[in-house]
Amino acid sequence: MLPSPLGVIKAFKDDFSLLISHSAYTLAETFLGMVISIILSFTLSVIMDRFSFIKKAVYPLLVVTQTIPSIAIAPLLVLWFGFGMSPKIILIVIVCFFPLAVGFLDGFSSADRDEIKLLQSMGANTRHIFRHVKLPRSLPHFFAGLKVSSSYCIVSAVISEWLGGTVGLGVYMTRVRKSYAFDKMFAVIILVSVLSILLMALISLLEKMTMPYNKEKIK
Repeated sequence: MLPSPLGVIKAFKDDFSLLISHSAYTLAETFLGMVISIILSFTLSVIMDRFSFIKKAVYPLLVVTQTIPSIAIAPLLVLWFGFGMSPKIILIVIVCFFPLAVGFLDGFSSADRDEIKLLQSMGANTRHIFRHVKLPRSLPHFFAGLKVSSSYCIVSAVISEWLGGTVGLGVYMTRVRKSYAFDKMFAVIILVSVLSILLMALISLLEKMTMPYNKEKIK
């Protein structure tokens, strides 16, 4: 049974303060998870790009992590780490890490070999080559991976809260679902969609600010 649009709007208005408080907690989990994912993926990608044998050993394991459904991992994380913020952040890191790592690796691999040889002929070391060639080349790939990750991270946080938590939009969804308040259920679903779209827009803005030289390509 679908609620009317007016009913959904009224439900959102009536529970606005409650939705905002739950949203703040979910967004805090999301941003912490994304920041940790970026740091870990960048660090591991640099190591894998520098040492090919590590890439050959680690990359297949990264692929395997993506074959396990997040909804199957979330209950285990709750059992291991409790009902706090930790299991939600870990799940977000697991979901977001792979697209970011692949983005960085593809970006490093796309570096122009002629540019690298030119810098080497001028006495540039590995650090100089990474800073002036590989890192700039990796940014478009990084932002592509970040956009993919952003489309999953909020949903992953909500799923984790749904399966075990005390605060967050997932907890709110569980409560209104059990009370058959379908108007409130649709209100929170729309809110999650809006938050995901806003996060995607924020990343696009950050991409334009970071790469002003690439404006025509990212319009």
